[in-house]
Amino acid sequence: MPIVPDTKNWTFVLEAPCPECLFDASRVAFREVPDLVRTTARAFAERLQEPGADDRPDDSTWSPLEYGAHVRDVFRVFEGRLALMLAEDAPRFANWDQDATAVEDDYGSQDPRVVARELVASAESVADAFAAVDVSQLDRAGSRSDGSVFTVETLALYFVHDPIHHLSDVSPR
Repeated sequence: MPIVPDTKNWTFVLEAPCPECLFDASRVAFREVPDLVRTTARAFAERLQEPGADDRPDDSTWSPLEYGAHVRDVFRVFEGRLALMLAEDAPRFANWDQDATAVEDDYGSQDPRVVARELVASAESVADAFAAVDVSQLDRAGSRSDGSVFTVETLALYFVHDPIHHLSDVSPR
């Protein structure tokens, strides 16, 4: 059974804690984002080394492997968005259909060890990119095609919620 696409507008996490993973952007400083990314990526990579990382818990939920491949790609997409915001005035981000990417790249059949290595490498790269941002650049803006506007600072907080949230998705309850 295919996964039902997620159509929720997750930008609400900039205004209120996430009721699912309890991430609270109001408690995270911009300068904490690189360390949060690195820590989350290492924990994700460890989860991908466990037996059954490619098993879905049910027909409507991604496996840890699929979530890991998604998070790896989130790191790559947001590094590109950050670079665009720093290079251009008020850029509009290209659409990214994460569900189509999951199908096209067949997340579920990728090698968990390879995904773990790529996830950590992508995390290091995007963490370094956010760490290199000068305080004078925090208010630079960019937007999605749906009209959601981000500053570099709010993009970082919105972005870091994703890997943290998905790590909670694949962690034992």
